[in-house]
Amino acid sequence: METEALTGKLVVEKVRGKSTVTRSFSRYPLKFFIPNKVGSSETDAVWIYTLTYGGGIVSVRVGSGALLAVIPDPVTCFSTARYSQKQFFRVVSDSNLVIVDWITSGRHQNGEKWDFQLYKSTNNIFADGDQPLFLDTVLLEQGGITNIAERMQDYQVIAMVILLGPKLKHIQNQVQENVKRMMSEQLYAPSIGLSNHGKTHSNHPLAKPNFIASCSAFGPKGIGVVVRIAAMTTESVYRFLQHQLAGMEPLLGVSPYC
Repeated sequence: METEALTGKLVVEKVRGKSTVTRSFSRYPLKFFIPNKVGSSETDAVWIYTLTYGGGIVSVRVGSGALLAVIPDPVTCFSTARYSQKQFFRVVSDSNLVIVDWITSGRHQNGEKWDFQLYKSTNNIFADGDQPLFLDTVLLEQGGITNIAERMQDYQVIAMVILLGPKLKHIQNQVQENVKRMMSEQLYAPSIGLSNHGKTHSNHPLAKPNFIASCSAFGPKGIGVVVRIAAMTTESVYRFLQHQLAGMEPLLGVSPYC
């Protein structure tokens, strides 16, 4: 990982057949923690924990056949905060990449719900020759006709999950099927408030879903999948991520969000 201001740099290479951190440098506001081993010794994976005291710019190059999984806990902005983050990823045709990017509405125990001033998160993926493969920005900003809390209504978490590359194809397929099934059951169940003619009874309105997810493919031949989530609780997103990413355990040594 490398920022424009050289706040940090990590290099992972094969050494005697094993993935190894061959260079690690960081300075405030970024810090790396590299445990000796996480999970089974038979799994060829390096785990790196990052600690950051704010937003920033991170640039990552994922080599041929390599897998990079960026699976952090959610960002939680305090009242009046302004947070901006940019993540740039450069991949080749057989690179593999997992990105989880999510935010909660704030410190609920302090009565904060979407009270921050600004949240901006950019995730850009570039293929060979710096060709844009996936360009995405989430922007939440106070002001305008309504504030963030009014626009978000009762939803307290928004999240995005990106799955890219041939090693993750089976997980992509499973996630797409799971999201389709979940939303079909939740949004289109014919037994909920529908008459014989398919119209909603006025005294049985459809309830607002507690959890909404969408899933779509991107890139040449659908090499990538992006999942977008809006939920009323952080716990429901944790459970979703734990279940949908459980298939990564053989690649990482342990299951994400276990």
